[in-house]
Amino acid sequence: MSTEPRAASQLLPDPSVWLAEHGDYLFKYALFRLRDAALAEDAVQETLLAALQAYHSFLGRGSERTWLVGILKHKVMDHFRRAGREKPFNSQEDEAFEHREFFRSEGEWRDHWETEYAPVEWRATPAGLLEQAEFWEVLASCLSPLPGRTADAFTLREIEGLPSEEICAVLGVSANNLWVMLHRARLQLRHCLELNWFGRGSAAKQ
Repeated sequence: MSTEPRAASQLLPDPSVWLAEHGDYLFKYALFRLRDAALAEDAVQETLLAALQAYHSFLGRGSERTWLVGILKHKVMDHFRRAGREKPFNSQEDEAFEHREFFRSEGEWRDHWETEYAPVEWRATPAGLLEQAEFWEVLASCLSPLPGRTADAFTLREIEGLPSEEICAVLGVSANNLWVMLHRARLQLRHCLELNWFGRGSAAKQ
């Protein structure tokens, strides 16, 4: 009589161990993107459940945390898609404006975030800054006052690195609406970060 089914069942992980080892990291990852503690908790719970159901496909390839974060990223994207379907875009929240200087001649967005609108420190090492817990908290606090769809657009573009076409599909907005939202988010975040992060060093020297 084969004992393989029993052996396989013994290999199933204990989700409480995942929660103890990776729960805080996963929660912070979700909270930064969803900006709501209850939604972040739900996303982490859904991630652990999905991971348990799909554990047979993991097989120890790569780190367990990286695998869990990959699942969580899909859960976060599912939330954005649901929100995009359930809450149609309101033009009054991020209404279009006629500033042609923000567009290249062929109609593409002129990314001032990478030019004069971006602090030198942000342009230089964005990945390194995001690894600093304190900066991560400051950026999250700067994102929180933004309109929900605007903050979502910035998160999907600058944090997740999604292409514009996919962001438009996820949020249910036009390319023009997306350009406007990103511009406004970058301007407000630039101001907030200069006051609460980049400007602190200068203030301390005075």
